Amino acid sequence: MQERERERFAAARVARLATVTADGRPHVVPVCFVLAGEVIYSAVDAKPKSTSALRRLDNVRANPRVSLLVDHYADDWTQLWWIRVDGEASIVDDEAAIDLLAAKYEQYRAARPPGPVIAVGELQWRQWSASPIL
Repeated sequence: MQERERERFAAARVARLATVTADGRPHVVPVCFVLAGEVIYSAVDAKPKSTSALRRLDNVRANPRVSLLVDHYADDWTQLWWIRVDGEASIVDDEAAIDLLAAKYEQYRAARPPGPVIAVGELQWRQWSASPIL
């Protein structure tokens, strides 16, 4: 993965986290995240949710293989790009990861996420862009 692609991914404000339910159905949700070295972190935060027993957590427990996607759309299609990262997820209690998320997101400094944290490692990068330079 080229450094520019990592920078674009890391700078994105939201990614789509794709998991698979225990019975094999896809489940995709938008998440806030931070890339730290070779690990991506996303925390369960204080935004209103229908339940605290989140499906994404159950899905990671059942099948740790996940994907995160960030993309850029423009009406000028020469500017289109996406970056997908596949990896192995685990659920952790990690205050340092929450510190990293708070450094990226002002909202997390104001209302610190209670966790837990999804940590994605063993990253495999894929990318596409409409023009030769991302």
